[in-house]
Amino acid sequence: MAINHIRLNPSAVACALGAVAFPLILASIGGQLTKFLLGHDHVYGLVPLSYVDAEQNIPTLFSVLLLFCAALLLTVITALKKKEKDPDVSRWAILAFGFMFMAVDEAWSIHEKLITPVRGLLGDGPLGIFYFAWVVPGIAVVFVLTLSFLRFLLRLPAKTRFSFLVAATLFLGGTLGLELVGGRYAELHGLENLTYSMIATVEESLEMAGVIVFIYALLKYIADNYNEVRFRFDNFEESSRSKAP
Repeated sequence: MAINHIRLNPSAVACALGAVAFPLILASIGGQLTKFLLGHDHVYGLVPLSYVDAEQNIPTLFSVLLLFCAALLLTVITALKKKEKDPDVSRWAILAFGFMFMAVDEAWSIHEKLITPVRGLLGDGPLGIFYFAWVVPGIAVVFVLTLSFLRFLLRLPAKTRFSFLVAATLFLGGTLGLELVGGRYAELHGLENLTYSMIATVEESLEMAGVIVFIYALLKYIADNYNEVRFRFDNFEESSRSKAP
């Protein structure tokens, strides 16, 4: 039976993903400058289509694909760990599920549906950095996951642990850190201004960078620990014929 190989170089993959992300970010910045400085907020649909903080456009699709790729790699590692009966298999599985959920959330902005009910719990009056109120349960989830995954993180190889921490710092610095800053600014000045759009652009850029670093770390982990991963796809019809009397 012929075996086809697909070779993936972690550094080359990360560079290729970065080469896609960079022009998307530049296009978003250019679109927002065109909108707020020149007064053209559409430009044949290119401005909303390229804005990284808008929903269901090109940057959103790219972010969804990044998160899905990370989830897929985590699923592969989970399968390998299950075969080895590794005690950390459940942690890898939780990460795989978490990134798959984040991919769905990125596509449909599920977390934003928490804003109104959480604002109701926080009461009337200015919310400051918690203006985008979903960050409150978001911070709680991150805190709980940090505590529960601390030992798992310490058991990882040093290089992998460092890469995971860099990825988490970039991603959480964007999705939570700058979301807090952007929330405070949006409460005072609104969403429709150049400054807020630049804050949102940096936020989304950090998120993309964090996931790209994480994908690199996962590929490097697989390369260092397994060297080669083989997938087998059985032909159902041929299998059925071979079992027939």
